[in-house]
Amino acid sequence: MLELNTQNQIIEINDLSASKPIIIFKHSTRCSISSAALNRFEKVYANENAAEMPVYYLDLIKFRDISNLIAQHYQVEHQSPQTLLIQNGKCTHHASHFEIDLEDIKNSLTK
Repeated sequence: MLELNTQNQIIEINDLSASKPIIIFKHSTRCSISSAALNRFEKVYANENAAEMPVYYLDLIKFRDISNLIAQHYQVEHQSPQTLLIQNGKCTHHASHFEIDLEDIKNSLTK
């Protein structure tokens, strides 16, 4: 996972999402549900080719301003934990809490 820690990375994510899907994983380090969802996601994602679908990890406690920017930019209400699938600069799928599922994300990929 790539650490998401600057607002400029949102532009990078948008640019990269024109050629491959990008996942943003928003995680609260103070929440046990968020930790459990992250752990479950990481176990499944470990079997994926990270170059084909990179994941940007956001510690939203440290970087709440970036989390707010993501919510505003992609027009998705903030949740924690939360995944957003970004394709062609738009959020095409999002999930939170125990609804976060890599297979659901993959099934949402546009061709």
